[in-house]
Amino acid sequence: MFWFLKKISNMLLTLFGVVTIVFFLFNILPGDPAQMMLDQNENNEQLIILKKKYGFDKPIFVQYLYYINDLSVVSVHFKDPDNLSYLTTVKYNFIKILNFDKFNLVLKTPYLRESYQKNGTSVLDIIKNTLPNTIVLATSSIIIAIIIGLFLGIISAINHNSWLDYLIQLMSTLGMSIPSFFSAIIFAWIFGYVLRDFTGLNMTGSLYEMDDYGESMTLQLKNLILPSIVLGIRPIAVISQMMRNSLLKVLSQNYITTAYSKGLSKFNVIKNHAIKNSLNPVITALSGWFAGMLAGSVFVEYIFGWNGLGKEIVNSLNTLDVPVLIGAVITIAVIFIIINIFVDLIYSWLDPRVKYN
Repeated sequence: MFWFLKKISNMLLTLFGVVTIVFFLFNILPGDPAQMMLDQNENNEQLIILKKKYGFDKPIFVQYLYYINDLSVVSVHFKDPDNLSYLTTVKYNFIKILNFDKFNLVLKTPYLRESYQKNGTSVLDIIKNTLPNTIVLATSSIIIAIIIGLFLGIISAINHNSWLDYLIQLMSTLGMSIPSFFSAIIFAWIFGYVLRDFTGLNMTGSLYEMDDYGESMTLQLKNLILPSIVLGIRPIAVISQMMRNSLLKVLSQNYITTAYSKGLSKFNVIKNHAIKNSLNPVITALSGWFAGMLAGSVFVEYIFGWNGLGKEIVNSLNTLDVPVLIGAVITIAVIFIIINIFVDLIYSWLDPRVKYN
């Protein structure tokens, strides 16, 4: 229980730090969100109204306090309709805890605000619509990376210092060196354009697309192939190298020598004794890579036209849609923290010597 409470407190502190950094970072970006919202139809009166409505006319630190108040589960909301924290069911799902003359103390779900550019669409709704596509892409990529990476790592370790080992290490080095956006452009051009008649793949496309008659959305699994492979290239390289090094280290241990002395075959020793004990550092790396894929899929999604959270981040940067940017980063941070907690549990299962602290 103490371990769990410590993890929760660390999670809250981490989230607070993330929210603080991204809020000030995105709010000092050059450009005026109010002017971006008005586009070519701006005039001074409309500009003043918008700045007052969204709090752009207030000091940045005051805006930050209002945002923290919106995110907080327990928050203070004023009864003045002109106040940015005016308590209304349009914005908040809440339960009143204490009622005072000028404000209420409430228990509510975190409020991520509304998009500046999408006609007041809730940021939470935007995340709900895009995050599943990103999770599908990241999950398929990490599955590809696990299967291929572990296989290459085991083959490389078994054939230590052979030409096959050197070839796999060379491929891993190249995989780690090539940026994802460059790989995406190359793969899209070769397999989605040059060889399209053979592959049947598209240069761009998302998981669901409108049919030819424009009446319904159809599932297009083939659009998942290229972005999944591209996003999985670097994790494949990392996993294969880590598995190789970890397995070589385990194979040099005394209990492996003892297993051989009992007459066990090399296959049985590696399968039953070595592989499981070699997975700890790999699983630790996988946790970071899976969460990193959610953030690192930004350019891959944009290049392939994949309608996920990464593509939404790029579009929001172009239009200074700050609430969507902050909401997306917070979502990725929460997923990253949850994954790390699960990894700690898996790590302790793989190695009972690990104790919670």
